[in-house]
Amino acid sequence: MTPDALANPVADAAQVLGALPHPVMTLAPSGLIVDANAACEAFFHMSQAQLRRSRLDDLLPFGSPILSVADDARQRRSIVNEYRVDVSTPRIGPDRLVDVNAVPLGSDAEFIVIMLQERTIADKMDRQLTHRGAARSVSALAAMLAHEIKNPLSGIRGAAQLLEPGLEDSDRALTRLICDETDRIVKLVDRMEAFSDERPAEREAVNIHFVLDHVKRVAQAGFGRHIRFVESYDPSLPPVHANRDQLIQVFLNLVKNAVEAVGADAIDGEVELTTAFRPGVRMRVAGSSRPVALPLEFCVRDNGPGVASEIVGNLFDPFVTNKPSGTGLGLALVAKIVGGHGGIIECESQPRRTTFRVLMPMYSPRDGRQAGGDA
Repeated sequence: MTPDALANPVADAAQVLGALPHPVMTLAPSGLIVDANAACEAFFHMSQAQLRRSRLDDLLPFGSPILSVADDARQRRSIVNEYRVDVSTPRIGPDRLVDVNAVPLGSDAEFIVIMLQERTIADKMDRQLTHRGAARSVSALAAMLAHEIKNPLSGIRGAAQLLEPGLEDSDRALTRLICDETDRIVKLVDRMEAFSDERPAEREAVNIHFVLDHVKRVAQAGFGRHIRFVESYDPSLPPVHANRDQLIQVFLNLVKNAVEAVGADAIDGEVELTTAFRPGVRMRVAGSSRPVALPLEFCVRDNGPGVASEIVGNLFDPFVTNKPSGTGLGLALVAKIVGGHGGIIECESQPRRTTFRVLMPMYSPRDGRQAGGDA
């Protein structure tokens, strides 16, 4: 930023406004748009000059709630929010839902600043509840499978081994196939048994950077030797309230998935690990009457080809995978563990930039004091 920009607060504010990823506009009392940022131009597919000659009601569906939100903010002289507003038009496109924030500008409150956000946190919460419901269903299924399937499988395998010595080589291959397939099914059931363990894990103050460093070293010593790891950490981050071993399991799974997505033949394969403090995200969890803050953000990002669009929305459901040899249980277990900690996990994917984002609560001592970041 130039010294002139620093000396000119108006120019500085304009740069900040232009850098925002969400559409932001200023409305005059008449409803005329007097200012708009670059994201607003992209959202409405209009230049700033065109927007400044337009009224907001000309750009939105007839009777759009956004107009009343702006009027309410002006009358109340305070912030007004509206969620999941449909702004679909031929110009904007179909299926466009936004959250609307209207804020009076200045003391006279005649001019209104409106910000639109396309991705709502409510949608994220709905998906998290779906992930947790699916995990509970698998828990019941796993308990049944362990009891009803493993015992007969051991009998089948034992019978095949008894038959094997008296068979010719061509028939012996069939008994070996029976043993291999029963072993494969037993391993699958063993993995599913992890879902049936509903015992609460012991939690404490955990330094997430120690966890990520351990996971990175494990990856570099084995499956991720060919990958370049990049770290972008917030050193002042407070500890997370979690079970250390389960966090290692979560991030080892996410990093392994990222490495596999990049591929063994990639010459520029990269996995980025980031941590940040993101205040403002809250969620209601089982056993709590009040929303729980989830200010700790941990991300695993890779530059692989991306997740197939048809499975992104169900990526954390059991048996959903695009790997030829995958079982689709790894990410379902990750979602179960994160959900059990009162957190949420999301995936955003596009070619060469797939991000798994985990939001979790921070550790608070029993006396209520702010926890330090060196736990």
